[in-house]
Amino acid sequence: MSLRRIVSLSLISLCGLLLFAGFIALGNWQLERRLWKLDLIEKVETRVHAPAESAPSIRDWPSVNKADDEYRHVELRGQFLQNKDTLVVTATELGSGYWVVTPFQRHDGSIVLVNRGYIGQGVTPLAPPQTDTSLTGLLRLNEPNGSVLRENSPSTNRWYSRDVKAITDALGISAAPYFVDADANSPQTQSDDSQSANTPIGGLTVISFNNSHLVYAITWYGLALSVLIAGFIVFREGRRSKD
Repeated sequence: MSLRRIVSLSLISLCGLLLFAGFIALGNWQLERRLWKLDLIEKVETRVHAPAESAPSIRDWPSVNKADDEYRHVELRGQFLQNKDTLVVTATELGSGYWVVTPFQRHDGSIVLVNRGYIGQGVTPLAPPQTDTSLTGLLRLNEPNGSVLRENSPSTNRWYSRDVKAITDALGISAAPYFVDADANSPQTQSDDSQSANTPIGGLTVISFNNSHLVYAITWYGLALSVLIAGFIVFREGRRSKD
């Protein structure tokens, strides 16, 4: 076997080993990510079904984060601010329409945006209660900028995501860095007619996590196996050439 061929086979073998090790490492990483995702899903399920606890106060706002707080079942006490609804375009299991997002002032004076729920297109939402109110819901984190296809336009009052900072700036108020998706049984309007088409429908939060890590892991391991098979073929052909 010539020196040139030996060098070529050595380089091919080295590349093959690096690829094999890399694919195995990526497969292992995806399995670790899968375990992390399953743990996250379990934690979120626990939060969602836990008894409601007081939502984070002003002093806790800086520490609110996705890992520890998103989808916590929380309670708010205070009053809705009147005539400050913001309609955010959405599509739900009930069809296309809007989320009705309304500022809620707590007893300590702080303000939290509350997603009172869904209304259909062309529907004017009923006003929120004017009296002291207690409501429960799921804590959600800011959705900046807009949707994947459309950006929020504060100047024209067109909203495609629940961007807390942008919405509160447009309303001229300061609020918590999170919002609350109201539960289905939370008080939504001044009317007792919960069947009215104008009544925002709460409790429609979709909790979904992409958990394709096992598929990705199998893909990486499959590529590693392909490299192993290719290496065997190259080795076998090299032996034949030597013979």
